[in-house]
Amino acid sequence: MSTRICDTRSGEGPLQRNLEDLDWLAATARAHDGVVAAVLRCGPTIPLRLATLYLDDDRIRALLDERQQDFAAALRQVTGRSEWGVKAYGDAKLLAQPPAEEPGSQGGRGKGTAYLLRRRAELTAQQDIERRAAAHAQEIHSALGHHAVDCRRQQVTDPVITGKRAWMIFNGTYLVDDKLADEFASVVAALDTEHQGVALELTGPWPPYSFSGIDQANP
Repeated sequence: MSTRICDTRSGEGPLQRNLEDLDWLAATARAHDGVVAAVLRCGPTIPLRLATLYLDDDRIRALLDERQQDFAAALRQVTGRSEWGVKAYGDAKLLAQPPAEEPGSQGGRGKGTAYLLRRRAELTAQQDIERRAAAHAQEIHSALGHHAVDCRRQQVTDPVITGKRAWMIFNGTYLVDDKLADEFASVVAALDTEHQGVALELTGPWPPYSFSGIDQANP
């Protein structure tokens, strides 16, 4: 379990300002992940989220005493398992299917009417692309879920954070038995070739951040 002690004299204002500083946040996240990874090498680990705050050591001891059964159950859940991430990126051009234009649909129409019809067709095409991408994302998540102990759909990541300009249409995390990790990777590779216009990215193994099973109480 990774925690941070908060100095109550400074309050939470400075921390909030730091969380809005991307450079500080990146450095702190790397340090936090390094601690969790080091603990993970010693045995099953329940990582708390970055900047989980406790006012003093007594609060931490009280949490461990009060939630002992919850922590034990969470440790059983993650033992012998790791978290894997799967992101899907969509290619709008490949996902697009130009709508068929009815013969003579433009004949005899004024420029204004033709423009409105063309604009409506463009909007419909964009909606079709988004619906198609969403359907692919759901199919991928469902298929991967059958090969995992547990799974979560996460918010798609802001391009500012990822550094990629590609259109992310899906972001999922999966708790997978370590002995089945190669099988899970093979499933991801197979799905990557099945969905035209969608490319998958597999990352991991990671500490089970998404599957700690502990809802934080008021620190």
